[in-house]
Amino acid sequence: MKRIALSTLSLALLGAAGAAHAQSSVTLYGLIDDSIQYVHNANPANDNLWQLAAGNLQGSRWGVKGTEDLGGGLKAIFQLESGFNPNNGKMGSYGTGTKLFGRQAYVGVTHDAYGTFTVGRQYDPLVDLVQPLTADNYFGSTFTTPGDVDNNDNSSRTNNAIKYVSPVWSGFQFEGMYALGGVAGATGAGQSWAGAATWAGGPFSVAAGYFHMSNANTIAGRAGTWGTGVTSDGTFDGSNVNQFYSTAKAIDITSAAAQYVTGPFTFNIRYSFAQYKPDAFSGAGFAEQEKFHVAGAYAGYQVTPAMLIGLGYIYTHAAGDTSANYHQVSLGGDYNLSKRTDLYLVGAYQHASGHQRDASNGGAIIDAGASVGSYGYQAGSSNQEIISLGIRHKF
Repeated sequence: MKRIALSTLSLALLGAAGAAHAQSSVTLYGLIDDSIQYVHNANPANDNLWQLAAGNLQGSRWGVKGTEDLGGGLKAIFQLESGFNPNNGKMGSYGTGTKLFGRQAYVGVTHDAYGTFTVGRQYDPLVDLVQPLTADNYFGSTFTTPGDVDNNDNSSRTNNAIKYVSPVWSGFQFEGMYALGGVAGATGAGQSWAGAATWAGGPFSVAAGYFHMSNANTIAGRAGTWGTGVTSDGTFDGSNVNQFYSTAKAIDITSAAAQYVTGPFTFNIRYSFAQYKPDAFSGAGFAEQEKFHVAGAYAGYQVTPAMLIGLGYIYTHAAGDTSANYHQVSLGGDYNLSKRTDLYLVGAYQHASGHQRDASNGGAIIDAGASVGSYGYQAGSSNQEIISLGIRHKF
């Protein structure tokens, strides 16, 4: 009788566990992206570089996400995501310092009919809706803007963010985000806000959005760079393309993209306008806005279900405080060995002309040096090439 009672109790507990599991779920996931990389003209001395380089197509990461059914179609959701470097085991750094969950950390609720409301550290609406219609979505950092001046490669994430994502209505969707600065007596200090919308109909998709991020309100708060107490990380990869402007009072980014898919072919175009605005607390010599006009085009061909090749071109024009032009051509191929593992070969050539500020030399005006994508390698000449042969595994 005792054995029967225990067995009956065990079955009851298993049944209850099954019912609970049906109402909620937690998923552990991640990916590792690593490569052998060659950089021609990798520094101001124009030395060449061979190295292991991670995160070309996507940043290496691990995370936990989950949902709980609250009834009536409402669900609680959360996501915690940490970046890391597989070549040294360190956590990835995003913005200021090294964060345990530097990629994403948010909680909220979602409903199929009313949309999704989340709070925490999150991507901005341009990253969510506009970036998927650009070359960066397919081949990552090698295909993105020099210096990532327009955040096309997700350099910036936003703390203290309140975000709403609408349902999809006949192909239309929008997002809005506001990030609280959290400074007593100075509501606007360090705040960020953004909005974006997208529409998809058949083979055609289009998206556009605006993103504003504010720096700290004092010289001490900026400490000679993008402030440590602000909500958005900023868009600075370490190159002279935009590093000198890290003491800007604010960065405003307007971005739009359109994509057309027909059979095995994908074509997209994009335009963005990024403004780095100074004020009285900006660094010495930074008195006039620096503006970046970015135009890009991409063509992809799905050769087989397992193989994708892509060609991208980006033109970046800097104007205002300085005047410079950056022409970048990128080429890539990606081959899936399985649903979770792929091999890739990506490369880019960039030519720079005009003048830029040297952030390491007090902002002195120098001849523009090439700097491919968002890697931050600053050439001492007008040309730079990068080639990466890598593997990506998802789990």
